[in-house]
Amino acid sequence: MTTKRIMSGMRPTGRLHLGHYFGALTNWLHFQNSGGFDPYFSIVDWHALTTKYQDTSEVKGNIFEIALDWLCVGIDPEKATIYVQSAIPEIAELHLLFSMFTPHNWVEREPTLKDMVRMLDNDEHAAQEKVTYGLLGYPVLMASDILTFRGELVPVGKDQESHLEFARDVARRFNHLFKTDYFPEPQPKFTETPLLKGVDGLKMGKSFNNDIKIADTDSDTAKRVKQMITDRTRIAKSDPGHTDLCEVPWPWYNIIDRDKADVLALVKDECESAKIGCVDCKTRLAGHINDAFRPFREKREKLASDPDQVRKILEHGNAKARKVAKETLSEVREIMGMTTWPT
Repeated sequence: MTTKRIMSGMRPTGRLHLGHYFGALTNWLHFQNSGGFDPYFSIVDWHALTTKYQDTSEVKGNIFEIALDWLCVGIDPEKATIYVQSAIPEIAELHLLFSMFTPHNWVEREPTLKDMVRMLDNDEHAAQEKVTYGLLGYPVLMASDILTFRGELVPVGKDQESHLEFARDVARRFNHLFKTDYFPEPQPKFTETPLLKGVDGLKMGKSFNNDIKIADTDSDTAKRVKQMITDRTRIAKSDPGHTDLCEVPWPWYNIIDRDKADVLALVKDECESAKIGCVDCKTRLAGHINDAFRPFREKREKLASDPDQVRKILEHGNAKARKVAKETLSEVREIMGMTTWPT
């Protein structure tokens, strides 16, 4: 059976939330544990600098935090290569080579980049003044992240689809310019989980302060769940509820308890017949979330107490990833007809 290379990554901007788990990590775990795949998972710290260059004080600590989150949910260094982007300088050199033949207008029209620019400042003119050369090259660097490892499949969320199309364009252009089929055109693999809402009903995100962290305590989780927006048409506890109008808890039940038809049927019946109020319903949901994530949180706490072990895992992954990256860069240099110097 042919092994397919998987590549994906996350920016180290803080502890991960449950949206990251259901929207990305469950997909990573599927490929890691299915067989027939060779997964490479990167903590992309250079990408964090594209918008956080003025204060880098938290980047190093966040690398450790994201590693803890990955390891505690089951990302296995024996089955997947876990590495830090900045430990692989070949990615940066390939980014430079790609930038030489990537048309400027490709970068400017990249929709995800436009969204990142808008996040810098509500004022368009002020935002443009904050756009650095590094931020402008963000899509090219992401293409390099993927193509350095000749990734064939990339587990991503729908919001990252345009970035992946950009990487395919870069791969096609390289292959066309240098008359080769060296780079595969990476294809997306989307998670089966729909968009996970935050407690306010909007997309879950750290910057929106509407998230629940993988590492949160039971009490922190319970407090957050109590803030969830429910059925706005239900005024009194005695009023029948409408699960189809319940903005956050009901969709969450369908994720946390999706394999428990009896639980979903009970929740639906109790809501729509007013046997239970929204507060009690959310208290039960918090319990289900805590039950599901308690083993991860306990494992995370144990890992956090042994930082040397986590560092060794990253160093091992860095060494493995760099070996592959060196091979790719050497072959790219040869294809492009560039001189290879002794190191």
